[in-house]
Amino acid sequence: MRFDRPFRRWPSTTGGQHRKDPQGEERSVRPSASGRRRLLIMSVTVVSAVLVAAFALRDASGPDSGAAGSKGDCRPTALLEPPCGAWFGAFVPHERDDLPEKVRAYEKRVGRELDIVYTYHDMSLPSGTRREGQLLTPEERRVGEDHLLLLSWESKWWGGTGRQQPTWKQIAAGELDDRVIDVQARRIKDYGKKVFLSFDLEMDTRTPRSGMPADYVKAYRHIHDRFRALGVDNVVWTWITTGYLDHADEIKRMYPGDDYVDWIGYNQYNYYRCHDAGWLSFAQTQHATHDWIRANISDDKPLMLSEFGTAADANRPDRQAEWYAQVPGVLKDLDGVKAALQWNYRDPGPHCNLALANNAAWHSLREAVSDPYLNQPLR
Repeated sequence: MRFDRPFRRWPSTTGGQHRKDPQGEERSVRPSASGRRRLLIMSVTVVSAVLVAAFALRDASGPDSGAAGSKGDCRPTALLEPPCGAWFGAFVPHERDDLPEKVRAYEKRVGRELDIVYTYHDMSLPSGTRREGQLLTPEERRVGEDHLLLLSWESKWWGGTGRQQPTWKQIAAGELDDRVIDVQARRIKDYGKKVFLSFDLEMDTRTPRSGMPADYVKAYRHIHDRFRALGVDNVVWTWITTGYLDHADEIKRMYPGDDYVDWIGYNQYNYYRCHDAGWLSFAQTQHATHDWIRANISDDKPLMLSEFGTAADANRPDRQAEWYAQVPGVLKDLDGVKAALQWNYRDPGPHCNLALANNAAWHSLREAVSDPYLNQPLR
């Protein structure tokens, strides 16, 4: 499977580190999944009682919203929010036709099923033999029988010519409606089950190549409104930014508004030597962005760590495992974070492999994702 993404991945502003040029080259990668460790000091009964009491008072936003049912009910809301904990998910590298097999192999290694399977698509024509432009392939539908799906939809034509690359202005003007937008809307409607859908994740890295912030907002809203006009009511609209706070002003200008967003995601990492940075704990990578989003974007939307991970330390082979061991405890202190998806691949450049490096790291992941907080009922 091939997909292109803006060359991003910059250190958290927590450490005062510097990023690379957001207008840099694009890349083609294949990500995967991974880790953390148990740190549960309350009984499951106490955790469930406290969380259910809190979330029962809160209505999920949007026209399709719904809170958890009766007290003690940990089933997901209408917006796929788990009231008593958080989802665990990942992108599993695949070649489209082998997605179910790759997901099963990954799950065998981590000792549990994924809650969310993350896949990527472009905006090429969703017809013919080329499948990058087809949301909800037969393989995705098979995986979706017992998993939630997060579909990342990119305003790109991977491998296409410059003239084939969609712009936000073209999308907002409806130029792709008949050939692309409406076709995908009907595919999702026919699927029936709810899916997370993200349009141009990390949009704050795509200006001015794809357009300006106002153009993105118009394009996002156009897609949303077009889906609604076609009667598509099984999309959970997921807006995903880098969370890189040097982009704070741009991120604020690119938020489509509460009426158009159900979940907010952000992607923060411990890059270490990949960007000549100091080592950052999981908490250090997450708290500043989390708190900024709560203060500046939304104080109540469910949040998703749509990508998180760490480089390894060649001089301390157990350091990566130790980093992931901290995840469950920190996650429980991040207000409203209801899903976490680990990035298990490399970035361009030396020292930029963010994948799990050894058996100790894999063991740490296996321990972490066995935490009851990350094991919530899908139905």
